Amino acid sequence: MYFHYYGQLLHQQNMLQDFVRTGTYYAAVMENRSDFEGRVVVDVGAGSGILSLFAVQAGARHVYAVEASEMAEHAQRLISGNPSLGHRITVIKGKVEEVVLPEKADILISEPMGTLLVNERMLESYVIARDRLLAPDGKMFPTTGRIHMAPFSDEYLYVEMANKALFWQQHNFFGVDLTPLHGSAFQGYFSQPVVDAFDPRLLISPPTYHTLDFTSMKEEELYEINIPLSFVASVGTRVHGLACWFDVLFNGSTVQRWLTTAPGSPTTHWYQLRCVLSQPLYVMAGQEITGHLRLVAHSAQSYTIYLTMSAKMWGVGAEQGGILQTSTGKLELKEPYYRLSQPQSCTLPQDQQQQQLPSLQAQGSEQQMQEGLSPAFTIDQDCLN
Repeated sequence: MYFHYYGQLLHQQNMLQDFVRTGTYYAAVMENRSDFEGRVVVDVGAGSGILSLFAVQAGARHVYAVEASEMAEHAQRLISGNPSLGHRITVIKGKVEEVVLPEKADILISEPMGTLLVNERMLESYVIARDRLLAPDGKMFPTTGRIHMAPFSDEYLYVEMANKALFWQQHNFFGVDLTPLHGSAFQGYFSQPVVDAFDPRLLISPPTYHTLDFTSMKEEELYEINIPLSFVASVGTRVHGLACWFDVLFNGSTVQRWLTTAPGSPTTHWYQLRCVLSQPLYVMAGQEITGHLRLVAHSAQSYTIYLTMSAKMWGVGAEQGGILQTSTGKLELKEPYYRLSQPQSCTLPQDQQQQQLPSLQAQGSEQQMQEGLSPAFTIDQDCLN
């Protein structure tokens, strides 16, 4: 099913039309021509072949475009239709875990990122390709990835999620009492991570991040990812969960360029992801929020998310530690709630009106392309004023 999905041109078009994504890849390659000129490149999961064509434009001696899905045939037609570039590209239909190439690569290029960076588990193939196909001193584009996290407060979203289960509170649905299933339905809706673009002012603490170094990490490290959480609330409010996004670095010899999916940055087809707790936490300004984010890989090319967030003691005696309140959640990354066309509320609780969180510092913002928001996303104009 995974290969069938990416074997369709409409899904390739969706990715190509993400101009932040495609434009950043193009800039990262063209600004680092010295890494590509006269070099052998392997395009891991080549898709339409667009990254292979970029590599040749940057002077690559030869590119092996490895693609396991039926998209390999489309890639061959696209490459053949651009003969001035295509004569230096060999399309190979197969898995990077199995293909045999006539020579080692000087550089790997790929777009292995999914929602929350790790969804679809293509990062494992990227790491396997490194071990099988890359020369010892070879480069990887992208080079590293980071998962960013911060607690958020969004009463509008929480009520929207909770209200979905109201259907199951009917006592007389064609003569049937549905209420015995309300609790399960309620928890079921909160097992869906929310994928949308949100206002960064909903974050109630500066973010932290977890780094994945594609050049050195082992494949097994992607089977289970454990991330400790520690934040200090900037305002007094209800914490509704954990917001997540990612960025990747193209560590070129000439230019280091970041591709970010951060809230407040130009929106990508990855958007951002939020894990909403069925039981919010109450915190005061200055109170510590701790917890744990655990991502466990499974056979459906995705991850189960286990989230624990706790509010620690605050005020007199806080230095002695202790937990006042804990909330947990189990979510399926493969089954998100795509909330892409909903207006996003930026209404702040009363006690936050005078205490605005300092604006999120965009990582690598000097390298970001200044593109507009995706047409699929709408935001309350008051939030922009």
